[in-house]
Amino acid sequence: MAMIAIDGQEVITRAIAPEDAEAVAALSCQLGYEASSLVMKERIAQALPLPEDHLVLVACVHGQVVGWIEAEIARHLQSEPHALITGLVVKEGLRSSGVGKRLCTEVEEWSLGRGIRTLRVTSRMTRERAHRFYLREGFVQTKTSAVFEKILSGETE
Repeated sequence: MAMIAIDGQEVITRAIAPEDAEAVAALSCQLGYEASSLVMKERIAQALPLPEDHLVLVACVHGQVVGWIEAEIARHLQSEPHALITGLVVKEGLRSSGVGKRLCTEVEEWSLGRGIRTLRVTSRMTRERAHRFYLREGFVQTKTSAVFEKILSGETE
């Protein structure tokens, strides 16, 4: 993998750790998903250790988290198994520096190492800059979908 550097410092990618919670929460807010550091620390703790079909990496410069990516292998009856990027964010001001590309390349290699030949990502329609990024990275838009959500109360009658 090609080395990329920011301000002369190599970008290092590694598995997420509980101590990354504050930085990951701040980046999630930049993505539009509010979460406190405490909530993020709990989410990371619940996810670790990650199963073989789930990956969460952070990208660091000068020891500081500047981006993260999450992916999982999806297995559905209606399609071949595929890897799905479920989240990707790079710190504002460092976008278009190669960090997102590096994180995507890591997921591609991880996927191929598990025999998965298709990588998918979904992106909100308003994220046009992200769409351009994915197209530059070789992704092809295959469909447009609507997302429906139902909040479950957990109460039974």
